[in-house]
Amino acid sequence: MENQITNVNEYEEIAKRKLPKMVYDFYASGAEDQWTLKENRDAFSRILLRPRVLIDVSKVDMTTSVLGFKISMPIMIAPTGLQKMAHPQGECAIARAASAANTIMILSTMSNYSFDEVASTGSGIRFFQLYIFRDRNLVTQLVRRAERAGFKAVVLTVDRPFIGRREADIKNGFRLPPNMTLKIFEGLDFGEQTKAGSSVSQARRHFDESLNWKDVKWLQTITSLPILLKGILTAEDARIAVQAGVAGIIVSNHGARQLDYVPASIMVLEEIVQAVEGRIPVFVDGGIRRGTDIYKALALGACAVFIGRAVVFSLAAEGENGVKKVLKMLRDELQLTMALCGSPSLKHITRRHIFTHSDRTTFPSNL
Repeated sequence: MENQITNVNEYEEIAKRKLPKMVYDFYASGAEDQWTLKENRDAFSRILLRPRVLIDVSKVDMTTSVLGFKISMPIMIAPTGLQKMAHPQGECAIARAASAANTIMILSTMSNYSFDEVASTGSGIRFFQLYIFRDRNLVTQLVRRAERAGFKAVVLTVDRPFIGRREADIKNGFRLPPNMTLKIFEGLDFGEQTKAGSSVSQARRHFDESLNWKDVKWLQTITSLPILLKGILTAEDARIAVQAGVAGIIVSNHGARQLDYVPASIMVLEEIVQAVEGRIPVFVDGGIRRGTDIYKALALGACAVFIGRAVVFSLAAEGENGVKKVLKMLRDELQLTMALCGSPSLKHITRRHIFTHSDRTTFPSNL
């Protein structure tokens, strides 16, 4: 079976067969009608490539830097919670795979492994995804733990004052399996959520619904780590983020798990890139399954992309080796796309290499 896998999409069906229905649905489902979940993929099909030819692509360079950290490719791992449900080694397996690929992993607040356990897997560049809780002392303690464990940035999720309505989880009565805890909180006074078998809803009740731009400023006072905002979907908020002095933006609709009928991330990427005017880096996640998807995102101005579900499904299918294969598949596909589009390096990927619906008055309509 492993030798027959030719693209990352195939891992989802394997994961669906291997995982309990409740677990698979938790990873795979989106909010309400799941229109945005489908749109996250469909939107890429409406962006076409405009390859240039007779360009020397005997060498294709995909290396780049993110917040000053050099990585092998513009492909990083997004934060996804409760990874131990997919595989016993969970976040630790993903950390090792990311390190082996010389790329960045973001660890979720809802991690089944602690900061120290993830750090103990070896060297690697890791960021910490943070939710703001009503107890600011708890937030401070989590950030301090991340700092001590050598994490290099804080990724603040800003689109989750309330949890989205995920009807599959409601129908399944989703709960943490009885042998799992949210170890990232161990030793902290955070109520029932660290106990084995407690429901994720118990953890979510601590989220601060009053989260606002003042909290971004407060977070900057408790850490010297660079702060990225994850969950920006409009140019208006992107401009405020720049004014707030954050280190970067991740254009994201939370994997279509929060608010349904919002645009695919890729559809609003360009307006956000234009809004920040190069003052901070812009990244994107959501629906990325192919090297061509990554190329399109880069052509629209993203500095790099994050992948989420593809990683979790490959983890469920083949553990750490599965994650390594997914990263290699996407790297190889991006390398081939760059070569066939006449882009020997990332700086040679331009807006003129793609055609979108908005370009129909600029480029020939039959493209």
